[in-house]
Amino acid sequence: MPSDLPSPGARSRGLFHHVELWVDDLATAEAQWAAVLLALGCEPFQHWPSGRSWRLGAAYLVIEQSPALLPGGHERLRAGLNHLAVHGTPEAVAAALAAGWRLRVDTGEAVHLIDHQGFELEIVYGDGRSV
Repeated sequence: MPSDLPSPGARSRGLFHHVELWVDDLATAEAQWAAVLLALGCEPFQHWPSGRSWRLGAAYLVIEQSPALLPGGHERLRAGLNHLAVHGTPEAVAAALAAGWRLRVDTGEAVHLIDHQGFELEIVYGDGRSV
């Protein structure tokens, strides 16, 4: 096996260990993200004064209102994270919309949603080949 490829054990765990999003308003982010993540089958994982996390298998997603956060807010059209894409279902999309996410685009294979702080979440519910 070439040395630049991940070991079979690493591939079986998935690509990501965790994703951490810093937010301006933890309470709003928690209400919106929790609804979607629970609908996707994630479980609450960690809880501390400035953050929360949910996990699915070995991977987890963190939202945190860090004391080190610089002012200015998130802007998906600037350098940095444009959007996060996850495998999901139409039921997860419905949970997101009920929690206040705004529909940006529906491709028929995936739905792109925007939360109150400008983060974009793509929920892919088709086979993903045409997205």
